[in-house]
Amino acid sequence: MTQLPSPPRMRALYPGGPEVSSVAWGMWRFAGDDVAAAEARIQAALDAGVTLFDTADIYGPDNGEPFGAAEALLGRVLAGNPGLRGRMVIATKGGISMGVPYDSSASYLAAAIDASLARMGVDHVPLWQIHRPDLLTHPAEIGEALLTAHQAGKIGAVGVSNFTPWQVEALAAHLPLPIVSCQPEFSPLAVAPLGDGVLDQAIARGMAVLAWSPLGGGRLGNPGDERTRAVAAALDAKAKQAGVSRAAAAYSWIMAHPARPIPIVGTQSVPRIAEIPDAYTPTWTRAEWYEVLVAARGEPLP
Repeated sequence: MTQLPSPPRMRALYPGGPEVSSVAWGMWRFAGDDVAAAEARIQAALDAGVTLFDTADIYGPDNGEPFGAAEALLGRVLAGNPGLRGRMVIATKGGISMGVPYDSSASYLAAAIDASLARMGVDHVPLWQIHRPDLLTHPAEIGEALLTAHQAGKIGAVGVSNFTPWQVEALAAHLPLPIVSCQPEFSPLAVAPLGDGVLDQAIARGMAVLAWSPLGGGRLGNPGDERTRAVAAALDAKAKQAGVSRAAAAYSWIMAHPARPIPIVGTQSVPRIAEIPDAYTPTWTRAEWYEVLVAARGEPLP
């Protein structure tokens, strides 16, 4: 049977933007005080061919650490080994304010961008994304704040995370810059972007798709219900055929979509980070890919 096209290992993050790996490494669980161990995780990702690193200013409290802790830890790693900076394309996010919970006012976004840069010890990030939509800020105010940061050289490009397609369109109507990325939850367990317009809009607008929680928040590793077990079994059939792990099969399933989503691998284990290139091994037929989707839906396709 005809195999679906395999994704390239490198791609432009956005037109005219930096070349990045088609798998990213995420820093949601990037934590602790051991800078050497933190650097080893980053080095393992680089050795695995990863060049795109995803973080956010809110990463910290979920690990029992302060707001901004993950960015600050990255900053300490970069301060100790400045040469790493030239090998990494850093994407970060902001717009979540502790206790508010969302704030995309111009003053907050300006302060959040400056604070992120200071924590990481950099003066520029190639991609800055609004982490969650703030329903109380007009897109025109957001657009003005992001344009100002871009013109100041602080951010190379603008993206969004967890936005609906219409929220993207509303922002795009008031932003002179292109919205170059979206970051939805997308995995063999979270398949809403296939039907809610998120991936279709990304294709139409040429937006990069950064898929967060590509293993279903870890549920694919330890299935606890019938639906998850069915998805795991469908992935295992491909994993066995390709000689890779279930995780690698899940990443490859995500990347097989023509929107070319970039799975954000969240493991903090150096041995598992080293397995990231296995995601390029499996190839899918249409029948195999749809079999996973049917398991995820829990019902036949129409």
